Parts: sequence; structure tokens; C-alpha cells
Amino acid sequence: MTDLTTCIDELRTLVGFPTVSADSNLGLIHHIAGVLEHHGARVEVQHDPSGQKANVLATFGPDRDGGIVLSGHTDVVPVADQPWSSDPFELTEAEGRLHGRGTCDMKGFIAACIALAPRFAEAATTRPLHMAFTYDEEVGCLGGQALVDHLREKGLRPAMAIIGEPTEMRVIEGHKGCYEYTTRFTGLEGHGSSPDLGVNAVDYAVRYVTRLIELSDRLRDRAPEGSQFEPPWSTINTGALHGGIAHNVIPGTAEVEWEMRPVQKSDADFVKSDLAAYVAETLLPAMRQVDARARIETETIAEVDGLEPMDDNAARDLCMELTRANGCGLVPFGTEAGLFQKLGTSAVVCGPGSIAQAHKPDEFVAVDQIEACLAMLTKLTRKL
Repeated sequence: MTDLTTCIDELRTLVGFPTVSADSNLGLIHHIAGVLEHHGARVEVQHDPSGQKANVLATFGPDRDGGIVLSGHTDVVPVADQPWSSDPFELTEAEGRLHGRGTCDMKGFIAACIALAPRFAEAATTRPLHMAFTYDEEVGCLGGQALVDHLREKGLRPAMAIIGEPTEMRVIEGHKGCYEYTTRFTGLEGHGSSPDLGVNAVDYAVRYVTRLIELSDRLRDRAPEGSQFEPPWSTINTGALHGGIAHNVIPGTAEVEWEMRPVQKSDADFVKSDLAAYVAETLLPAMRQVDARARIETETIAEVDGLEPMDDNAARDLCMELTRANGCGLVPFGTEAGLFQKLGTSAVVCGPGSIAQAHKPDEFVAVDQIEACLAMLTKLTRKL
């Protein structure tokens, strides 16, 4: 059986686990743990507080600092209301493409790692090779943060990390951060005919969103000189606004879900400082003139640092050698790479498939992309 055949068979199994972020990923994690343990890896399963999700960390080779980690997330985005041509949780092949939810984002990379586990087990004699597969990347890199904290507590710091997000096997040395928040407004309900007697939570949520739009415009002027990101400035996006129950009722609660993708940490500090002042000095005083119990509270869903391009990046240099790339680039989407960089590990993003196919109906990864990933990982075994 060829590595490609093994990889596609493994991808078929992984796609069959419907690991949507809202649901448990334990079935898939236990499967991966069992396969890697069978091939001689030392395996740790790290559960989240609910016990319904987990990371798996598998190590081949010596139990010491350094080495290389191959990292990927096991969760996928929902398929509800998407017009799929086939069962999204059953792998189908057509015209050189492997279709199914998560095939490119990012179970294709995970399958390639598992397919080559016997080679890694044989090759990792002088330094360790880790495989780290996490939960809840799609909703804030929650598993990745827990994994890095676990490594820090163990005093274990891999020298290099390759995060296999879909880049069409291009070597990516940098991306923006991803900060996600939910801001909740508590006002005072009342009859729509007497708006002055209530505190309209939706009105204040709209004012807050208007401030976000203003800040978004101001961030354009803060773009670092020579920024290679597209767009070159930090961005803000309002993802959802919820509130109200009827035309004639003053809504007592509202909620805004929003995110920012900072090019630099100072932009995030600028936005948070401005919003805090706007809430404390403008919105809350106006709300509390009517009802002293009015509140505005912001929950931090995740604050995941970006991957900062570095002059000295051993992981980038290694991937460029393995893929014979003549250069590297940046992407606007976020990954778990910044978490490893913050740990002190050099990190790079390189994996099969295109982000253009991620999160869409009939998601796919091309077979030739899987072949290219297997070729890169096979060359990596010779570096161990």
C-alpha cells in the first residue's frame, strides 16, 4: 500500500467523524491516539474542562526539549444550510479532488502526518517529533492555547513548529492576530410608545457598532510602513448583532459579536482603550440616567496573537528547503502558529489545499496537494 493510499484511507476515516466545533471531537481523538500509539508514539490526551473535547499530543523519539512539532486542528465549521452535492461527512473523490468537510481545513494534513507515522517512528532517534492535534481552533484557538500552556508547564519547548493549514503548500511566515469578543448590553424594557422611560439596549449596541466602524476607518491610517499584509492595516468586523423581541417593545438586552485582526499589538491596545473610554464616559452614563442597573460587558472569546515575520526563523528555512520554495509569504487568516511563536518556538504555516475551499459547501483538497504534502513530510523524516 502506498503512502498516498494510506493517507486517503485515513482521511476518509477522519472526515467520517463530524467534529463540528459545537460537538465533541473525542471519537476522532481516541482514533488518532490509538493509531499513533500502535506505531510507537508516547501519547497524551488532554481534555477540556467539559470533558467532551480533547487535544492529542504524540511524541516519537527521545523525551527531551527541542525537536519538531506538526500541528493541526481537528474541529470543522458547520455544514447546516450549505448546499452540499454529497454527504459532507463521507469522503468522495472526483476529478482529482477529495471532497468532504475538513478535507482541506485541515484533516488532509493530519491524515498525511498519520500516514507517515511509521517513518517518523523509525527516523526520530536523536530528536523528538511531536504531533499535536487540537480542539476548537475555529472558535478561538481554545485547544491550541491549552496545548501550549501544557507544554509550558511541562518545560517542553519544541524548536520548530509546522502548522499545516491550507496554503497550497506555500511557505507562510506571517499572519495577523485574531481577537474575538462578545459585547452584551443590558438596558430596561418598556412599551415602544414611551421610549424615554426605557433603556433601548439595541440603540446602544448600534452606537457601539458605529464606534467600531469609526475605529476601523482610523486603523487604516495606522498601517505600518512597508506592511506586506493584504490589506496592510488592522481590520475590525462586526459579525452579528442580536436583540429585541417585537416592533413595540423597548429591547432590554442586545449582543454584538465582533472581531479584530491586528497587524501589530499596539493597534489592539488602541481599539480596546478607545472602546473602554467610550463605554465609561459616553454610553453607560446615558443609560444610567434612566436606570442605574444598566450594564455593558465585553467577554473575550479569544485573543490569539499573529505570527510575526522574523529575520531568524528556522522553521521557515526548513520548510523552504523541504518544498524547494524560492520565497515565502503572508496570509490574512489566523492560525495557531502565533501561540507556538509566543512559546519561543520558531513557527511556519505550510499545508495542503487552498483556503479558498475552506468553510464552503463541497470543500475539497486536490490529490496532488496531498502528494506534495507527503513529499515534504517524507523529506522531513530524513532531517530527524
